[in-house]
Amino acid sequence: MKAKVSWIDGMAFVGHSETGHKIVMDGDREGGAPSPMEMVLMSAGTCSAIDVVSILEKARQNIQNVDVELSAERAETVPKVFTTIHLHFVVTGTDVAEKHVERAVNLSADKYCSVAKMLEKAATITHSFEIKQA
Repeated sequence: MKAKVSWIDGMAFVGHSETGHKIVMDGDREGGAPSPMEMVLMSAGTCSAIDVVSILEKARQNIQNVDVELSAERAETVPKVFTTIHLHFVVTGTDVAEKHVERAVNLSADKYCSVAKMLEKAATITHSFEIKQA
């Protein structure tokens, strides 16, 4: 995998992926784009959500939506790495079985999500879920 990051101005940069995608990131908290650490947090949520959706679809669960609400704490001193990350999955569907959602979340956490597996070396990662009827 390869990528390139180019400076735009101020603390704004554009990342170019090997697959041709672009994303702007900004190191200025008042900037117009997510910071690199926000991107890491959102990447963990996206990676896990991909797993959960895939597993639930294979289990033939009738899901309409999956949201992951993320919260994290960072170290007080530089480098301000994540120390804790919590992923709360909100699965919306019709007659979605709790056992399937629990299994999907656990499989993502324990086996499949490569982003979270990297981050767990520095941070304590926890998960929870809720099911909403569509």
